[in-house]
Amino acid sequence: MKEASPVKKIAHLPVHVAIVPDGNGRWAERRGLPRLMGHRAGVKNMRTIIEYLNDYGIKYVTLYGFSSENWARPKDEVDGLFQILKERIEQDVPKLHKKGVRVRHLGRLHELPDWLQKSVREAMALTEQNTGLVLNLAFNYGGKLEIVDAVRRIIADGVPPDKVDEKLFSNYLYTAGLPDVDLLIRTGDELRLSNFLIWQTAYSEYYFTDVLWPDFNKKDIDKALIAYSHRERRFGALL
Repeated sequence: MKEASPVKKIAHLPVHVAIVPDGNGRWAERRGLPRLMGHRAGVKNMRTIIEYLNDYGIKYVTLYGFSSENWARPKDEVDGLFQILKERIEQDVPKLHKKGVRVRHLGRLHELPDWLQKSVREAMALTEQNTGLVLNLAFNYGGKLEIVDAVRRIIADGVPPDKVDEKLFSNYLYTAGLPDVDLLIRTGDELRLSNFLIWQTAYSEYYFTDVLWPDFNKKDIDKALIAYSHRERRFGALL
């Protein structure tokens, strides 16, 4: 039976939502399944959540799919995850394209296998003219690496030190042109950022849940957005 969860009327919605979809491996292990089955279930769930956030009118969504530290996992798991991502891109992006979603990549794309790079580039090319929700796939991404890459580009461009400020620095990040994150959601009962968007989340609101990512559904999104709507964002000032 299809899940029924109409969009709720919430007064204050975030513009940019970032998600750390944690708990795929544990979801599989609790069911006696291989870890890759958990990743498959988790990646499949991404489209459901993206479409629901799109229904809410959220403008930007950034998903943490594979960190620069995840290369340390067993090769079979890494290779399997890459294959799953390729399959889902080919199946889901055309459907998201019809909904006006634009796909972007954050991270070191050139370090991924050529065949996966091709799928990601084709997804970006297909959707580049879309004006709806912007979906940022953080794949082979690391917050510290992003800052290092930005510094390298600033130096390479010969920018004088006295010209470097927060605005200029932001324009050298992978997320150049995107607003900072308003709401960061992390599933799987972990209470850390894990090197994700460490510059862009300086003043984000955090929402942590013990729900494992493959089980994270529309009602859980409702809870996160309602919690956000009750926060008072002061950005260091007094209200």
